[in-house]
Amino acid sequence: MKKSAFYLLITFLFVSTFCPAKEFHVSKSGNDAGEGSASKPYLTISQAAKSAFAGDTITVHAGVYREWINPSRGGESDAKRILYRAASGEKVEVKGSETVSGWKKEKDGVWKVTIPNSFFGDYNPYQDSISGDWFNRQGRIHHTGELFLNGKSFYEKETIDKIYNPVVAANVQDSIGSTYTWYCESNAETTTIWANFQKVNPNKELTEISTRRTIFYPDKPGINYITIRGFHFSQAATQWAAPTAEQVGMISTHWNKGWIIEDNVISDSKCNGITLGKERGSGHNVWTLDKENVNRDGNIHYIEVLFNVLRKGWNKENIGSHIVRNNTIFNCEQTGICGSMGAAFSTIENNHIYNIWTKRQFSGAEIGGIKFHAAVDTYIRKNRIHNCGRGLWLDWMTQGTRVSCNLFSNNSLEDLFVEVNHGPFVVDNNIFLSPMAIRTQSQGGAYLHNLIVGAFYMWPEPNRFTPYFLPHSTDIAALTTILSGDDRLFNNIFVGPGDKTFKNDRFKFGSEVYNGAKLQVWISGNSYCNGAKPSSKETVFTNDSTFNPGIKLVEEGANIYLHVSFNQAFIKPNSQIINTAILGKAKIPRAPYDNPDGSELTIDQDYFGNKRSEEQNPAGPFVNLTKEKVVLKIW
Repeated sequence: MKKSAFYLLITFLFVSTFCPAKEFHVSKSGNDAGEGSASKPYLTISQAAKSAFAGDTITVHAGVYREWINPSRGGESDAKRILYRAASGEKVEVKGSETVSGWKKEKDGVWKVTIPNSFFGDYNPYQDSISGDWFNRQGRIHHTGELFLNGKSFYEKETIDKIYNPVVAANVQDSIGSTYTWYCESNAETTTIWANFQKVNPNKELTEISTRRTIFYPDKPGINYITIRGFHFSQAATQWAAPTAEQVGMISTHWNKGWIIEDNVISDSKCNGITLGKERGSGHNVWTLDKENVNRDGNIHYIEVLFNVLRKGWNKENIGSHIVRNNTIFNCEQTGICGSMGAAFSTIENNHIYNIWTKRQFSGAEIGGIKFHAAVDTYIRKNRIHNCGRGLWLDWMTQGTRVSCNLFSNNSLEDLFVEVNHGPFVVDNNIFLSPMAIRTQSQGGAYLHNLIVGAFYMWPEPNRFTPYFLPHSTDIAALTTILSGDDRLFNNIFVGPGDKTFKNDRFKFGSEVYNGAKLQVWISGNSYCNGAKPSSKETVFTNDSTFNPGIKLVEEGANIYLHVSFNQAFIKPNSQIINTAILGKAKIPRAPYDNPDGSELTIDQDYFGNKRSEEQNPAGPFVNLTKEKVVLKIW
């Protein structure tokens, strides 16, 4: 055995070192017994994955592929990757579902199909329910499976009566769609699904059910430097991804390093689109499974998982440094992108994320357009996030993180939530347009040159001890609580609600919420209008409480325009270019607001990338404004 293993190692080293890079082709007219060439392509992506070594390319041609891609190896470096790509100009769909026919009509639009359990292989989503730490099932069972009619998902119900008598769901975006319902029962031999198709015959349309727990996911760590480009991924039966669990979405990096996920369309996941999360060995839903210690809360369990992860080598050399860019992600019921610790040192940019948690059938503390724990030195920029519950949720260990030039709108809970972090983190040049703009239960943040139309809420957390690191690393310095404050608010535009009143008087419009901060705050150069109020701690600001800028978001095809008016007080320059020296150091970690490489951070560009100068540096995310009323193309 030892000699055999030695020869295998020598063969692998020889192939990876001396053999030229290859391109493997996959086609719906191919054959897995072929050679994977352009003339004799493979039939499945999985077969190509078995053949590819570092430096190779897998080109997939048009069609629908229904498989779990489980790559057996990755690349060796950023320059020597394994590239999975859709052929140029061709639509390649990879689905976690199978088609289902043979539906029998019951009555009143209800149809039934009975499926042998052998159809599902080793995983039956209709015998598996969503569960995990911080998951709220709302008093009922939710299966990981889903039913789709012509690509549109149905609403699962907990009783068969609700299939025969569907009721329009409250507080959902698609009220009519909520009357398309399904229910299942499963035994040792078969699975039966009842569904209300209204007036549609499911045997004459495309009817699919989720059958796979994931689509692109290596079943082990150590598969680094993979690029995934240009695919349409959809309809996987994904599980709830708690930060204390193995996190498996439709595309999942599985605790690896250096992936690039770009130019894909990712939709209709039962829970998560992309996960950049941890593996199972450091803990899996440890709070739920810890029956002996019912009085130990989730905070303690996550701290234990964190130290398990550190013992397993969580650092920049081994984990993270991913790029997720130019993807369109929608119709996922937990997150568009999530990651517990595995998103560290990554860049998340130019993604369009929307319709996340729109069915509202279950809830939990891990839901958002993007939800990251420990986004250490992570750069989140130029994304559009809308029609979600929470837009961006940065929870625990947000240190060295920068949130820049993003567009948030129509998120029902808030655009940005930063929870129990000690900083330093920077939020600059963003456009916040939802009714609740920012909630911060953190300290050590810098909010710079943002347009903040919604409410701003800040509060302490004296009961939870959370970690902070040595600068630009995952080396823990210590743990402490959140007192509130130690924030910097420079050169933002705050827009109030005018004459509108809100039931919750804790929500403030402007920086007024910092009047009660425990730690010192630095607030200067902000502009307030339409009822937004400055903090009593601010001395240099402009304020026109009666001025309404008339902000309106207009969508024209793929383009988004911001209609806004400014008076001269809002466009006048502010000579203070914000940089590391001005921002100082976050109090708790004693760390400066700088770039990940330790160089000075300077906020010298606006939302569009235009250069700021002492002559052109007004409050808010835009420079070069000369007219009082403008229309800006912002996406």
